[in-house]
Amino acid sequence: MSHSSLTKVICTLGVKSRTVPELVALLEAGMNVARFDFSWGSMAYHTKTLANLREAMKQTKILCATMVDTRGSEIGVQLAPEDVTSFDAAAPKSQLVLEQGSRVTLTTDLSVAPSAAFLPVNNPDLVNFVSPGDDVFVGQYLFTGSESSSVYLKVDEVDVRSGSVHCTCKNSAKLSGVLLTVQVSNKGDDLPCLSAWDERVIREWLVPNRVDFISLSYCPDAQSVNECRAILADAGAANVGVVAKVERLKALRNIDEIIAAADGVVLSRGNLGLDMPPEKVFLSQKMVLFKCNQAGKPAVVTRVVDTMTDTPRPTRAEATDVANAVLDGADAIMLGAETLRGDFAAEAVEVVRRICRQAEKVFDHEGYYQQQLPASRVSAGMITQSEALASSAVRAASKVSAAMIVVFTRTGRTARLVSKYRPNMPVVSLVIPRIEQNSIRWILRGEQAARRGLLNRGVVPLLANPTNSDMHALLRVVFDYAKKNETLETGDRVVVIQKVGTTSVVKVVTVDGV
Repeated sequence: MSHSSLTKVICTLGVKSRTVPELVALLEAGMNVARFDFSWGSMAYHTKTLANLREAMKQTKILCATMVDTRGSEIGVQLAPEDVTSFDAAAPKSQLVLEQGSRVTLTTDLSVAPSAAFLPVNNPDLVNFVSPGDDVFVGQYLFTGSESSSVYLKVDEVDVRSGSVHCTCKNSAKLSGVLLTVQVSNKGDDLPCLSAWDERVIREWLVPNRVDFISLSYCPDAQSVNECRAILADAGAANVGVVAKVERLKALRNIDEIIAAADGVVLSRGNLGLDMPPEKVFLSQKMVLFKCNQAGKPAVVTRVVDTMTDTPRPTRAEATDVANAVLDGADAIMLGAETLRGDFAAEAVEVVRRICRQAEKVFDHEGYYQQQLPASRVSAGMITQSEALASSAVRAASKVSAAMIVVFTRTGRTARLVSKYRPNMPVVSLVIPRIEQNSIRWILRGEQAARRGLLNRGVVPLLANPTNSDMHALLRVVFDYAKKNETLETGDRVVVIQKVGTTSVVKVVTVDGV
């Protein structure tokens, strides 16, 4: 069931998705990557959630990658305390009622209690780039434009000395939740991409907990990606994948360099929707996904079934939106409030999976393959050896109607490259780990390489026994696993990529009944 669709699902954990039973339900529904959003919550809070996730993985025997989402230059209004004991209890009770035409002050003084008149923000730089006449959006659903759950403010006056921004409400709204997001339209590009809090999280939480990905919020350019990599390397986590979040117009202008520098891209359509007219958002989605597909980098789409935070079914428009994201080339769908604090977290994952599967059935695999491998590049000798191998395997699998592609790998890179060509069958990344010894103990290297494949469309990572180098025996393990999950049947054909000596080969094998 966890592989019911080739498109992956990322779930944000916390509040209503952090106990072991809740996490077991999410894993069985099809969660591939667990996202820990450090724009709210303490390290102790997220540590408890991660411990529960690992226990749920043991119980279900389902592999799940982990992702840290940075705070970055995000500006927020904290409505509830962050400590572990009161965090959950405070979340649903906090609510502010703002009336159209009323005055409200955004203050950088965090000692001020949140109210309808004062909203304390967590970033003191706010007063340095906001000007009278600017539009400011505050709320949890501000990205969807819901008039009842987000407020639209017009800045009247900025008092830098007192750290206050005086505004007028342009609509009536009820603001509730734990953290409200503050977005100033087309402003804030000069704020640092990684805050001091983010660097602390990297060193004190991400590294010790062996997290697989870091999602770089409000990433403006390739330089920010490289700076993040430098911090990770210095902290001893050079193998962590850096995923850039495209949330502002500046990121769109620098999209080519960002894709080249990052290990993947998250298209944050909610924030982008505040920086551009709504009729332009779909163009940015198609452009970013197309460029990511061409580069073979995972592309993630957000804000898809927001109504499932409170309802058991998505709207027709949301269901169509998910399907179109798959048809546009998305590798993964990211769920936020739907799983963070929604009443139907597991149901949301199941619904998204089913919609993705239907879209995959009508995906133009042949047309996409030709787009990725144009004849001009082939004739000009512009295809690398790895790409030639991966594309040949996908072509062979298509010709023989293979049920699966199996890739023997140590880094997982070849399997991720196969995913670039969008085969219409699962790609099993059989990672063969290495056992190394430092001065104190033995270390197994390869787990992270396996988990990183969980962000790529169609890749199903398996970790091999490091003491068994017999390729036939390892392949038998894969076949037995696939038969148990009803992915393979006797007589099915499977395309295998493996290295024999110094030569890489692609071969077609038939599953027998033994």
